[in-house]
Amino acid sequence: MSMSKNRIVTIDGPSGAGKSTVARLLAERLGFQYLDTGALYRAVALYLRRQGAGEDVSDETLERLLKGLNIGFSDGRVYIDGEDVSEAVRTPEIGHYSSVFSARRPVREFLLSIQRAYPERYDTVVEGRDMGTVVFPDAWRKFFIDASPQERARRRYLQLLQKGVAVTMEEAMRDVQQRDERDSQRDIAPLRRSPDAVYIDTTSLGIEETIDKMLEFLHGE
Repeated sequence: MSMSKNRIVTIDGPSGAGKSTVARLLAERLGFQYLDTGALYRAVALYLRRQGAGEDVSDETLERLLKGLNIGFSDGRVYIDGEDVSEAVRTPEIGHYSSVFSARRPVREFLLSIQRAYPERYDTVVEGRDMGTVVFPDAWRKFFIDASPQERARRRYLQLLQKGVAVTMEEAMRDVQQRDERDSQRDIAPLRRSPDAVYIDTTSLGIEETIDKMLEFLHGE
């Protein structure tokens, strides 16, 4: 359990719900640090792919490979052994593998201590799939952000286009569906809403409206 004296705001939700953008801006507005757990998982996936690990890699091999990994997150940038990989982790291939590897126990255990160490130093806004349920069950405030699969696919599509990745709307939809399936059906820390999380459906909300809703809740307490 987190014994941190600092305040932690968790934002969970499915792929493409806009968690990263919202978390980053909410942290700015609150004067908190932002921890992008998705970037950590992607960095692990990039590292494992560079080591030649595939989807059928054994837990033993994962444990052995992860022993050699030094991963860091600072000022919104993610690092592998001091190398800034913030751009390299944003490809659809690494997105796919981060979803695959994140369902594996050695990967989750490796990142758990890294994630939990962060709020020991800062008031933190953190987003992911299991922040409020597994990583920070005692968080100060919890949110669950959702949107319809169609809207999440549309956001993923636009996000990838902006980054110069050639993708079709169908591919974006398939990506979202596959991740939903993997995230909700995996044995370890499946995506689910914490009973004490505030649920926000952002399907028809803009980013600013979503943040206003969250601030209203945080300040209204």
